[in-house]
Amino acid sequence: MIAAIKPTGANTRGLLAYLYGPGDHDEHLDPHIVAGFAMLGMPDPGRDENATLTELARHLDAPVRLRNGEFGKPVADHVWHCPVRAAPEDRYLSDAEWGEIAQRIVQAAGIAPAGDDLGCRWIAVRHADDHIHILATTVREDGRRPKLHGSGVRVGDACREIEKEYGLRQLKKGDGTGSRRPTQAEMHKAERLGWQQPSPEWLQDRIRAAIPHVTNAEEFIAYLQASGVEVQVRRGPSGDLLGYAAGRPGDVNETGEQIYHPGSKISPDLSLPKIKARLKSSRPEEHPTARRIHPSSPWHQAADALDTLHTDLADDAHAQARITALGELLEATAQSAPAHLQAELHAASKAFARAQRSQIRAEDRAAHALRSAARDTVHTATGPDGSALAALAAALVWATIVAARWHEAKNHAHQADSARQAVQHLQTAADRALAPTLAELTARPPRNQARRVLASDVRAAVPDHAERILTDPAWPALATVLADAEALGHQPHQLLKEAAAQRELTTARQPARVLITRIQHTGRNPAPNRRAEAARRRSTLAGSIRVRQTHDGQLPPTATTPTEQQRRQRR
Repeated sequence: MIAAIKPTGANTRGLLAYLYGPGDHDEHLDPHIVAGFAMLGMPDPGRDENATLTELARHLDAPVRLRNGEFGKPVADHVWHCPVRAAPEDRYLSDAEWGEIAQRIVQAAGIAPAGDDLGCRWIAVRHADDHIHILATTVREDGRRPKLHGSGVRVGDACREIEKEYGLRQLKKGDGTGSRRPTQAEMHKAERLGWQQPSPEWLQDRIRAAIPHVTNAEEFIAYLQASGVEVQVRRGPSGDLLGYAAGRPGDVNETGEQIYHPGSKISPDLSLPKIKARLKSSRPEEHPTARRIHPSSPWHQAADALDTLHTDLADDAHAQARITALGELLEATAQSAPAHLQAELHAASKAFARAQRSQIRAEDRAAHALRSAARDTVHTATGPDGSALAALAAALVWATIVAARWHEAKNHAHQADSARQAVQHLQTAADRALAPTLAELTARPPRNQARRVLASDVRAAVPDHAERILTDPAWPALATVLADAEALGHQPHQLLKEAAAQRELTTARQPARVLITRIQHTGRNPAPNRRAEAARRRSTLAGSIRVRQTHDGQLPPTATTPTEQQRRQRR
């Protein structure tokens, strides 16, 4: 059950005309009062043909007129309006039940507190099976104004109790971190103009898309403007950027003026101070394009940054920061991925937005590695790299599962749901990303004898999951990956143990696929030659000693020639 308190108004009769009228789409059927502050003698134009809207409005406005007469100054915006709607799958509620619900809503809001005979005047009008409208005038019978601060939270809590008691669909309690829902006017406007999204949603998508591309607030504003967003900025006397509001081109008011939405109203985490804090934590040490000379692809670097996410969530502030940055990496990956993956990745990024914020204040500096990975991904990921992208997609799936579990442990119900929805989209994208690699690996399986040896390695390295792995349709491809890694000098048994340790396999749908992406990622380079490395260290040490002998004429007091036993230990 959702109770949506609307902005206050000043025209009681005008709102009554809407409630008793046909509606915007002739959806208002049989409007009538189901509850009110005093039902005896209440004029109801829906049941009494002699009652008029003007009479009902004067009845509700009586305390307002008295106060205005006493103070000589009209009360501004005295009309309180709250539609209350049941879920589509909920059972039919009778007029009496809706009346009881309305009574509890106005008590919780502070319009008419329980046991207070001097509360505000109000009515509840029903004109459809699934909802009512509560109208109140916010001057009490004693002339005082009601205390409505925090009424939205109290009404939400009352709705959660009503759902339990009436056997209705139960929603999760709000925590103050949700984005503002588009108003009906905004939704109708989008429909009228042929827009797929109302303006606040459209703006939120573009603001989130901008964050991985920029490193400071001025770049952020410039990027929004370059991407077609109308931006209005607020600056201090020194010229420093203090705030911003964003507008959608073509979204104008009745007088043709551009409509702007402050960033904090679009979403709580998109205020300028919060964006500045996130950008400050991702300052690059070098220009992102300079990283193109690195041998590892951006996909590999991003997967590397995710490797330790599940072990770095002990500190709540650090954990929230990394989960917020994970959302930025999701957005960056969606922008840079091949076309056939973008729809699912964009859907995952959009679903994950609520998980990026909670009531826990994030320590943004803890997420430098993930934010650097997001920035590198949007700047330098220039083409598809099948196995690397598949590894990143799989790493994103696991990281998002970890984020969902963390939110669950903290009782962040909305955030956990958001993360779980993102996981579903990411799993689809990961399957698609891995499909070409699976086909190529399956087409060149190792010989039977080699596969039997590799199967023994699986049983020894991950005995609890061995049978699931060996019966997984992707086992032949995993065997090929292990054989390839062995040819590079790796030990299959060790690779399997390390890959299994990075993610538990109990909840994995297809454990062989999980191991394929992990092993391809960690085993992509030749195994280090330990003897060669030991020889290099001995050579470096000997050269250092010779340099110091040349300079001083003798061995330094703290330097000694390594003994044979020390050489053997190094080997």
